[in-house]
Amino acid sequence: MKPILEIQKISKKFRINSQQQPYLSIRDSVANAFKGKSKTEDFWALKDVSFNVEQGDTIGIIGKNGAGKSTLLKILSKITPPTSGKIIGRGRIASLLEVGTGFHPELSGRENIFMNGSILGMKRVEIQKNFEAIVDFAGIDKFIDTPLKHYSSGMQLRLAFAVAAFLENEILIIDEVLAVGDAEFQKKCMGKMEDVSKSGRTILFVSHQLSSIESLCKKCVVLNKGKIFFEGNTADAINNYVSLNNNSKSETETNDLIKEIKITSLTSGLKSILPFDSISITGKIILKELIKNPVVGIVIRNVFNIPVIGINNKTYGVEFSSLKNNYFEIKLDNVPLIPGFYTVDFYIGDGIVDHYKVENLIVFEVSDELIFQNGKNPESKVNSFVLQSAEWHISDV
Repeated sequence: MKPILEIQKISKKFRINSQQQPYLSIRDSVANAFKGKSKTEDFWALKDVSFNVEQGDTIGIIGKNGAGKSTLLKILSKITPPTSGKIIGRGRIASLLEVGTGFHPELSGRENIFMNGSILGMKRVEIQKNFEAIVDFAGIDKFIDTPLKHYSSGMQLRLAFAVAAFLENEILIIDEVLAVGDAEFQKKCMGKMEDVSKSGRTILFVSHQLSSIESLCKKCVVLNKGKIFFEGNTADAINNYVSLNNNSKSETETNDLIKEIKITSLTSGLKSILPFDSISITGKIILKELIKNPVVGIVIRNVFNIPVIGINNKTYGVEFSSLKNNYFEIKLDNVPLIPGFYTVDFYIGDGIVDHYKVENLIVFEVSDELIFQNGKNPESKVNSFVLQSAEWHISDV
């Protein structure tokens, strides 16, 4: 059976005017017209992107801002053409790229459902069949005949997603729709998309919320600088995505001090732990010169790059006389982390300045297999920065 969607060497080039000066007066614009053409340069938003999507797949597309995700979805949705390459689709494609696109503020909710549904590719009979379900999902039955301009932004969001969610197209493309709306509505959207996926329809889902990607998608494509950085199962894809910053780290961050640093294990080699599990991080440090009375620390960050746990040896009265060629081990007990992906940043300093730091040295996951452990609720610490106590051991290499 052939894939429902084939993306074959898709590239998209934009031409950038690097000398354009905005907000010129008419006199300046006329004067510049006689100075010759401005310098332009080509920018490749996508370069030779290829992958296949099987029928019934739910594919996550992740990457940093500017990686090319939205450009790819616009090409797949036929909003913009590719510079080169081609797409072979074997089913109707519907897309929800910008919530509220195709809505008119002067029309009622009822009229907007029919108009927006038509824009998204639904036939009138399909809209009529799903009309009550759309209204019920959006929760706007009391206001269905009220002009849209009187709706709150949240009501407009619910209505827009509800229309797209009940499309009967074979392929549904969704871009960051879950980045807005309250938590209850986001949960409702996720449940609906899971139902859509189980019905055999195909979903391409872009989001920066890795927890949503993890729960909905079995496969992922990681984009970086317009190219495919990784393609495979979701867990490996998220690990690759989170570690991108580390791969692009500049040499200047080492301050010419570090020779080698390596994490050899995390919790005896495991990359997944439970809330309030203990963590053991071991590794090796080789420096080019001796540091006396060093401060060694780590910071654990969540997927939003927010630091949630900070550890260093001096905070808890542990002193090291010097540091140059050493093995180290850091043990943390009852780590208060909720399910999700986390990164570990590593720091070495003298208590005044950081001589060395490396971000995203390691990536690990806190599993949602067991939310409560030992009668403790990890959610109580989710928004706070914790100075976590730890055991420190350092020995010569």
